[in-house]
Amino acid sequence: MLFSFPSRPTLLALCCSASCFAQAAEPIELGVTDVTADSVNANSNTLPAAYAGGQVARGGQMGVLGIQDNMDVPFVMTSYTSKLIEDQQAEDLGDVLLNDASVRQSYGFGNQSQVFVIRGLPLNSDDISYNGLYGVLPRQILSTDAIDRVEVFKGSNAFINGVSPTGSGLGGGVNLQPKRAEDIPTRRYTQDISTDGRIGEHLDLGQRFGEDNRFGARVNLSQREGETAIDDEDQRTKLFVAGLDYQGEDFRLSTDFGYQKQRINGLRNSVNIGNASRIPTAPHAGHNYGQDWTYSETEDTFGMVRTDWDLNENWTAYLAGGAKHTRETGVYATPTLVGNNGVSTIGGSEIPHNEDNTTFAAGLNGRVNTGPISHQIAVGGSTIWTEQENAYTFYRSVSGNSNIYNTPGLPKPTSVSSTGGKMGDPGVTGKTRNRSLAISDTLGLFDDTLLLTYGVRRQQLRVENYKYDGSTSGGVANPANDGSRSALYDESITTPVYGIVYKPVESVSLYANRIEGLAKGPVASGTGITNVGEAFPPGRTKQLEAGIKLDMQTYGASLGVFRIEKPSDGYVDNQQRLYVRDGEQVNKGLEITVFGEPMEGLRLMVGGTRMTSELKKTAGGINDGNHAIGVPTFQLNASVDWDVPGIEGAALSARMLRTGGQYADQANNLSLPTWNRFDAGARYKMKFVEKDLTLRVNVENITDKNYWASANGGYLSQGDPRLVKFSGTVDF
Repeated sequence: MLFSFPSRPTLLALCCSASCFAQAAEPIELGVTDVTADSVNANSNTLPAAYAGGQVARGGQMGVLGIQDNMDVPFVMTSYTSKLIEDQQAEDLGDVLLNDASVRQSYGFGNQSQVFVIRGLPLNSDDISYNGLYGVLPRQILSTDAIDRVEVFKGSNAFINGVSPTGSGLGGGVNLQPKRAEDIPTRRYTQDISTDGRIGEHLDLGQRFGEDNRFGARVNLSQREGETAIDDEDQRTKLFVAGLDYQGEDFRLSTDFGYQKQRINGLRNSVNIGNASRIPTAPHAGHNYGQDWTYSETEDTFGMVRTDWDLNENWTAYLAGGAKHTRETGVYATPTLVGNNGVSTIGGSEIPHNEDNTTFAAGLNGRVNTGPISHQIAVGGSTIWTEQENAYTFYRSVSGNSNIYNTPGLPKPTSVSSTGGKMGDPGVTGKTRNRSLAISDTLGLFDDTLLLTYGVRRQQLRVENYKYDGSTSGGVANPANDGSRSALYDESITTPVYGIVYKPVESVSLYANRIEGLAKGPVASGTGITNVGEAFPPGRTKQLEAGIKLDMQTYGASLGVFRIEKPSDGYVDNQQRLYVRDGEQVNKGLEITVFGEPMEGLRLMVGGTRMTSELKKTAGGINDGNHAIGVPTFQLNASVDWDVPGIEGAALSARMLRTGGQYADQANNLSLPTWNRFDAGARYKMKFVEKDLTLRVNVENITDKNYWASANGGYLSQGDPRLVKFSGTVDF
């Protein structure tokens, strides 16, 4: 058998520049050797420990590769812990991801769904995994009350996790780990309140029992209700999650069942740029330019089961399955700018949405030796079925203009411009089935100081689109919309991965990778084109990355460079009267991050990302060479958490977010300026009636800065206003 690997000097060059990845290597021939087992468990489901300070963990779940230490893989993952979530009073996933300099947040078009931009490319909340499974979590806004870890994988990840349900996440992915019962019983109650009167309660109960504490139960119940920091907007959230698990000697079983319901009234949505020739100054941070008749309500019931079986001390098999049902309704109104003075029009829409997902994953992880070479082998398969039911009613703009600076209350529009489907009984408009099989091997040489990872995932994507069952436009019925299938794509595609890790010393890892992302292709749409309904093949995103990672025990750091090529979503060629898919977007960047407790009592999370983007092969070549929409030139984060000397249990914290300019149109005529945000906090832990009591206060956006946070998708998402949050947590 032939194996090729570079010499040690070449390895250093490989890890310093991704372009060196194609260098030739001197082959060596290994004779036939006996296969022997290694004593290391290949797939322990115990999450890696946290660095000193408890805010960031040493690794996490990396899809088919299983749970990994960050130093042993040719990728970068940052895993935020429940301690960080509690200390910062992070109520939803967006609050947690603010800590990451590779991530920024925007909102869905017209609704309140959180969209996370990683390395300049969006990740929809639908495409966030739960304990390694896609399609299980609630939509739009994800509560953190039942979450133990938030794991952020940086870069394309089609091999690691397979293609995501909606095809986003080409610049990175997020996986959430549920809370589990710990050896010490959990009896925790938290009461919180914000300065605008929003009150919340959270009860967290956990217990292990039975022989050797093999059985565990963890229950989280929470609710919050009241006005948000945005004027005349209020929110109500309810959550229940129960996690049960069994930890045997060679068999482990866990289940999670949950229910989440959220309603937001008086939405402040993103802003459609319309025909504005410049970006207007952002309104006052707390001003609501929405209407009081708008709302969004989501209700999700979800659950999953996972089993892990140690076949022997080196091989572990796993099987996981989950499902989710979503019911979503809402009345929306997105301001569309008219000119440059803040004047806007307000239309309206009602969009019911139902969704059912079923997902399964199975695999085998193991470790063997062939002579002096170790092998970490991973084989896994996954499948997900999704079915969406939709209907809509679009209203004509209300009479009179609105204004994002001085917004009048306008009546809900009643004049219908178009409808689709049955509002009380939405029909099926989309079905998706993704299936994949992956296999990989990580070769360890020189006592595992050199790790070579290679693998491949074969994926089948079947995407079906259906016409709305009944529709009107301008009051005229469209008989063509009869609920029949309008488009079908059913093809397979292969995505490989190559990676290398070299450890010159125990605390240093040099790494490089070439990995791909995969997204289902667009469906041709537009007025007057001849290929309406044509389904395009999946788009393949390619990434090259190289860098260095440090593990100094009490703190860690990483520095990397990356290049991501992403195909365009397509456009209408008016000359050919065709919807065509051509062109690409190239994002290049450098990332650096430092985290942990370098000095006792001083915890840091510092990071920065410098990015450039370029458009190629645009329609008619008009925008070739321009920057892509919604990609900031840089992102900086710096946070500190400090134990106050002489006052046991007291700590102070501060955080700075700084984001560079970004363009809002492909022509690069409209741009958002650089913005800064400053946060601060304090907490005090003490004994009260023999119970542990922790008091916290956090202030977000201290200066009440008004700024546009994102131009993702060509829509303007405004940053949140100043918010002061108080909470008290008692362990009883």
